[in-house]
Amino acid sequence: MEHLELFFKAIFIDNMVFATFLGMCSYLAVSKKVSTAVGLGVAVIFVMAITVPLNWLLDTYILKDGALAWLGPEYAVYDLSFLSFIMFIATIATMVQLVEIIVEKFSPSLYNSLGIFLPLIAVNCAILGGSLFMQSREIQTVGLALNYGISSGIGWFLAILAIAAIREKIRYSNVPAPLRGLGITFIITGLMAIGFMSFGGMLTGGEEEVAKETETVQIEAVKEAIDIANNEKEIHE
Repeated sequence: MEHLELFFKAIFIDNMVFATFLGMCSYLAVSKKVSTAVGLGVAVIFVMAITVPLNWLLDTYILKDGALAWLGPEYAVYDLSFLSFIMFIATIATMVQLVEIIVEKFSPSLYNSLGIFLPLIAVNCAILGGSLFMQSREIQTVGLALNYGISSGIGWFLAILAIAAIREKIRYSNVPAPLRGLGITFIITGLMAIGFMSFGGMLTGGEEEVAKETETVQIEAVKEAIDIANNEKEIHE
């Protein structure tokens, strides 16, 4: 259940584009064609699926305060958390370089269409944001970290795929001249973000029901306690 909740929450509720507006540069620049958007989206999923669990391992066993205790008690006092940004970016840059080599080898046309934006995945704030959110939310296991990396990548993929499909169709629409290009794209992105906000009810509704049940149980317990106290008072009298 925890994996399923994290999966849907990362895709629909905490979407990298529509909730936190991360990775907007490549989202806007590479979303003119669906084919190009799909290629970049798959590359982002792959990079996040590798880097988030790797960075979880780095954070858990090297960077956290006391994480080096596995080397011996004398190392438990060290805190290397100040190296988080450097280590996370180094891991991301390594994986992006691997993706660039693979894409250039097996799909030269996609490599040429992505252009400079493929190596720029290394400095895509959505990729780094995935690792930093993983760290700040204190995800407990490497399995959950892998789940979060894949689901966050899928969320970004769905966002760029949706806007690319809309931008392909909107070319044939009568858009006012001042709004053509990035203007109408920003407006559509804002409307899509508002639409994605509605997915927040998928989890908050359940939490409200649990809260109501807890409150009901507490009220009943108080009533029982009052009844017991009244009975004891009557017995003593």
